[in-house]
Amino acid sequence: MDFKDSIKQLSERVVKLKDNLQTEEATKNALIMPFIQTLGYDVFNPFEVTPEYTCDIGTKKGEKIDYAILKDNNPVILIECKHWAENLTLHDNQLLRYFHVSTAKFGILTNGISYKFYTDLSEANKMDEKPFLEINLSDIRDNQIEELKQFHKSYFDVDTIVNAASELKYMKGLKEIILSEMETPSEPLVRLFAKQVYGGMVTAKILEQFTDLTKRSFNQVISDIITDRFKTALNKESEKKTENSSSLIESAPSISEEESKVVTTEEELESFYIIRAILRKHVDVNRIIHRDTQSYFGILLDDNNRKPICRLYLNGSKKYFATISDDKKETKYPIESLNEIYQHEDAIIYALKMYEKNSEK
Repeated sequence: MDFKDSIKQLSERVVKLKDNLQTEEATKNALIMPFIQTLGYDVFNPFEVTPEYTCDIGTKKGEKIDYAILKDNNPVILIECKHWAENLTLHDNQLLRYFHVSTAKFGILTNGISYKFYTDLSEANKMDEKPFLEINLSDIRDNQIEELKQFHKSYFDVDTIVNAASELKYMKGLKEIILSEMETPSEPLVRLFAKQVYGGMVTAKILEQFTDLTKRSFNQVISDIITDRFKTALNKESEKKTENSSSLIESAPSISEEESKVVTTEEELESFYIIRAILRKHVDVNRIIHRDTQSYFGILLDDNNRKPICRLYLNGSKKYFATISDDKKETKYPIESLNEIYQHEDAIIYALKMYEKNSEK
């Protein structure tokens, strides 16, 4: 089993076991020790992984950190553990205090689900306040697995990880700026874009107009990227099905006449991905589902008919976008193109938050 498969397996284990772990010690045994093992370290070899590692701090003697991973009998990674349901914070945390008195170059703060990786990029021998890498084992991404792989015993190299940590730190900062600019474009950015497409003087009124246009353009670019990738995947799947169907002997099962009349168009799918793009900051987009009917194309939360977010009528001579009110009443708005969906962004987000708020009661 390769490293990626091992992490995926551990991810499944975390989701399955966490609710039955009542103590921090149980969290260590069931989640954190298997994580250390997945990184290639022998948790039962005290020369490799030392539990309750002693860190003397000034006059305080015998202070302990949960785990230390050793190399050549010196700690290279310190691990501070919490119960899986606890939030992770560095405020007055032991990891912060122990880091500067040890030879360890990396610190990990974890509750068995979330892992925060720290080093000393800002000031030598003083642990940074912000982690250079954060992963959530219940929702880990492939690029994060590749970053995590550097901590595996077989690949561990301090200089390589520090260089990667520096890049991750700056990329994280850049991503935060980009997301902020997408949500609320700053005046310098709007001016930069406006000057390149608008021939006249950028007045306060023009600036206001281009602020909205810039935000909508960001959303449209994301939507276009998602749509293009979806079409590519759809074409590949279609080609695969065509190849498979040529070798089939048995006939396909029959479908009802009503089902056969429902055809989901590319335009409807594109509208679905626009709405997903709008909601991406407010909810896991995998919870946004579409259902096609003969009458309309519906967008639902959690694939639940009682949680309609909006509806689209795109197959008639006139096209409509429909919002759903608190009392489930529908209001239709004529649209000329799918770009006009962005004009109803507030109503789309309102519908989502309405269901989220009700579920908290």
